[in-house]
Amino acid sequence: MSKRTLALMAASFVAIFYGANYTIAKDVMPHYVQPFGFIVLRVAGAFLLFWAISFFGPKEKIARKDFMQIALASLFGVGINMLAFFEGLNLTTPISASVLMVTTPIIVLILAVVFLKEKIRLLKIIGVLIGLSGTLLIILYGTGNSVTATNPTLGNFLVFVNATSYACYIIVVKKITQKYHPFTFIKWMYGIGFIFVLPFGFSQVLDMQPGLIPLEGYLKIGYVIIFTTFGTYILNIFALRELKPTTVAVFIYLQPMLASIFAIGLGKDTLDTIKIAATLLIFLGVYLVTKKPKVSS
Repeated sequence: MSKRTLALMAASFVAIFYGANYTIAKDVMPHYVQPFGFIVLRVAGAFLLFWAISFFGPKEKIARKDFMQIALASLFGVGINMLAFFEGLNLTTPISASVLMVTTPIIVLILAVVFLKEKIRLLKIIGVLIGLSGTLLIILYGTGNSVTATNPTLGNFLVFVNATSYACYIIVVKKITQKYHPFTFIKWMYGIGFIFVLPFGFSQVLDMQPGLIPLEGYLKIGYVIIFTTFGTYILNIFALRELKPTTVAVFIYLQPMLASIFAIGLGKDTLDTIKIAATLLIFLGVYLVTKKPKVSS
């Protein structure tokens, strides 16, 4: 089996792990642990795993001037990103959350234009407007089961905040990841990220009742830490070594489909007209934003 085939398999597993995560993580909250407490467990577990594997990487020291940039990456990539996502997922449906996450390329383009002064063509502007119209549609009108989706409007908005935060992370992290080995960078990012999330979730961790959590609950918590957080990062590193970043990025568009399959198959969510219409608008917007201009001969 070729390295390219293995890389494509790795990228596929990343999409599968993320797709299942929407339903699995939602099953944990708030039955076994509240959202912020869950994030503390997730970041702490990932922090320990990344520090453990860092011993197999190069022994690098982070320059003092770079810690501020790593702190910003931690704020957007771990703190705001994860806290907003789990709180939002707790309040909305798995399908709505997965659809909103696909808006990330659109937000990255907006941030690149504002902060990096990148030029933007008319087609991309149209794509941004179409994509954001789909986002507004699902935030304002997306609904779900009143038992499992207790406040879908706020939940959808928080997932959008999560997508925006992750887009900021992509902009901030670009240079620093080119300077240090991934294992060196990621262990520090999660270490600082743990400091960010601990004040928000510490009391919720204390409120947990470990004796009342069944084995299934612990397995689902472990899945989020080991597969969705640690495993996806390692697999993405391998995939990026053999594939172009644009090829790896395409797999994010599989997440809504996979999340829908898991959620509907397990009876956790349903499709409706609003979700379908919003999905089509967002995907059309992303297509126009990421479409490469024709090279004139």
